[in-house]
This record gives sequence, structure tokens and C-alpha cells, in this order.
Amino acid sequence: MSKRACWSIGDDDIIPPMTRKWKLFLGAWLVLGLGLAWGVPRVDAAAAAPTPTATATAPQPAQEVVLCFPGVYPAGYASDCMPWGPAEKLSRLAAVGYWYPPEPVPGKPLDLAQWFTLPGDWHYAWVRDDGSRNMYPSLEDAVKGTHKRHLRKGFVYVSYSQAAYYQHKLFYLVKDEGWWMNAQDLWAIEPSKFRGVRLTQTPARPFGWLIKPAVTKRTPGFAVSDYTHHRLERYERIQVYATAQANGIDWYLIAPDEWVPQTSVGLVFPKTQPPEGVTGHRWIEVNLFEQTLAVYEQNQLIFATLVSTGHAPFWTSPGVFQIYDKVETTQMRGAFEADKSDYYQLDDVPWTMYYDGTRALHGAYWHDSFGYTTSHGCINLSIADAHWLYVWSRIGDWVYVWDPSGQTPTDGGGGGP
Repeated sequence: MSKRACWSIGDDDIIPPMTRKWKLFLGAWLVLGLGLAWGVPRVDAAAAAPTPTATATAPQPAQEVVLCFPGVYPAGYASDCMPWGPAEKLSRLAAVGYWYPPEPVPGKPLDLAQWFTLPGDWHYAWVRDDGSRNMYPSLEDAVKGTHKRHLRKGFVYVSYSQAAYYQHKLFYLVKDEGWWMNAQDLWAIEPSKFRGVRLTQTPARPFGWLIKPAVTKRTPGFAVSDYTHHRLERYERIQVYATAQANGIDWYLIAPDEWVPQTSVGLVFPKTQPPEGVTGHRWIEVNLFEQTLAVYEQNQLIFATLVSTGHAPFWTSPGVFQIYDKVETTQMRGAFEADKSDYYQLDDVPWTMYYDGTRALHGAYWHDSFGYTTSHGCINLSIADAHWLYVWSRIGDWVYVWDPSGQTPTDGGGGGP
């Protein structure tokens, strides 16, 4: 017999379990019988038990806790269930406006097929710094290298309307000049396809876009390395449910336990009343700190997007202005330095709306830096955004430019693209 089936009493005493049980049973009856026969008084177990002291705690029966079904419950909710677990988290998120499933921003991006268009049938190219910058009146002259002239060196982009192979070489017909350039001197570009959102109603909370990739954090600030695995890409649209300060900047709650820093986003803060100095119910608001643009009609937010405004020292000036001229396309050229070292030339700038001297709202095909300051004072939009705004806007519409940080000079001295 194995030890697993036995009780060990001693080194030499192994008793089968049934034998021991019978011995115990018979022994108990024997003791009881002798007690009755000899008149041994019985002992009351309750009376013999020690009296509990004042500090002793009597055992309490276990109470059942019933959890509420997952849902949103108001503060101080009292019922026959406890709003813990999923219900507690959903209620906490609802308190800051986050409902599950989350409600999207009430609108959708502009349709590229409709708005990513130009006033004419042309393309754009950057004039290379390391190229000859030569221009020729004909393809024959281009091949021979005769009757040429040069484009000024600087920040130069041209539009071209035709490409042609001649004697096994590729050339472009520069539209505004009407001269041919060797393809080796140009770099054909494709404008950014970023576009803003056309809204069906004014959103209930701030929203915006990532201006650079970011990984969300479980708590605001950099003190704790509690990054999630959720990576947001540039131009992703987000909503803000709560704001906290850490490391001297604002942090935004964009999803349950997911925070991003202000430096990674450009936000729009919806309003329904016109700013001071604006009359009527139509206006364009440009936020220089956030690098965003919002369009209002009948006191409702109907469109929003990212922009690029003036970079120091060519700031876009804050103030209240009105659109005074609109042109489908224009050439912008000039320089601010005495030696013309900062010369720029931009052909066929599309969908241009002048509002402050030489400053304008217009499409920018030469960069994809929306959300950052890049211009010489103008307000740059993507091609699709500029086209939509050009169609919507009227001469006399208000343009409200402001900087909530108060750091932008009232006259930046700029006025270029």
C-alpha cells in the first residue's frame, strides 16, 4: 500500500484509514457511555466559550455586490447596483464629453475631385539651384543653346503648360514667360493634397489636426514614460475632451487615457458670435498661434483647415480686415533685402484674395508645411482649401486675424507669399 492511501502514525505503525475510523467511533461511544453511567455533568459549549472583548470583531456574513450594467450613470447614483468597472469608466469619460462609440466631427474633408483644381491647365516646377536657369525662345534654340536668357537666382517656381521631347531631350514650355527650359534645370512638383473639413454644424468641442506624428501618453506631461502604442500621423484629425497643463504647455485628452501635447496639434476653437470689430454674420478667422483658419456663416462654423502664415520677421499682422480684391491667378515676385539675396518668384499663384495691402489668402503649391509659419506675411492654404474659400468668399467679407498668445507684432512688415 502506498503512503498516499495511508496516514503515518509512526515509523512502524501504518494503520489503514477504515480501521482508525472505527476505533475513533467506538472510543467516542465508550466515553459517552461512561459519562452517563458515572453522572459526569454535561458542559454547555456556549457557556464555556470565552466572552468577546470590546475590541473583538464578530464575523459578518459576506454581502453580495451587484455591478450595474455598462453605461453612463450620474454622480451620486443610488440604486440596487454599483456603477463600478466599465460603468465607472464610461461615466467618467462622459463627464468630459466622450461618449462611446465616439461622435465624429460633424463634417467631412473637401472632395479632391471637385476642389483640387487650378484656374488653368498647367503644372508647376521648382527651378533648381544647381541648374543653368537658361530660357530659350524655341526648341531649336534650346538644343543649340542660343538666344538664351536667365532666370534670376532665388526661390523660384514656374508653371509650365507643355512638355516636349526634341532630339531626345525633354523641355518644358514655361507658361508666363512663353520660353522653353531644359527639364534638367527644373524639378516638377505635385501640390499638397491636404484639405480641410466642410462642417454640417458647429462642433461642440475643439478639434484639429496633428501637425507632426506623435505617440499618445496615458498621462499629460513628460515626467512619466507612459506612452501608449497608438501612433498618430501628420494631418490626422482629432477632438479635444479635456485640457491639462504640464511642462509649461497644454496637454489635450483626445481619447480615453490618451494625451498629446499642444506642440503636436493645430486646433480650432468653435465660436458662434462674431469677434469685436466684425459686423454681419460672415467672417474668416485666422488663429496665428494655432495656424488654423475657420469660416463662419450665419454664426455657424462651416469650414476649418490648417494654414501657414508669416514667419519671423515677416509676420502676418493681427487685426480686422476686409477682402478688397480677388484674382484667380497672379504672379508674385520680389525681395526684402537690399542685395536681393532673398529674391522670390512664384508663377500662377492660384485662388488669391487680397485683404491687407499686399497680404492675401491664397493657394500654395510650393510646400506642404500647413500648420507651421512659412510665408512672408500671406496666409497660405492648400490648393483645395484656397479654391473652396475663393468660391465662398465675397468682396467685403471680414478677415479676423489674431494671436491668442499675444506674441505677434501688430505690423510684421511682410507682404509676400
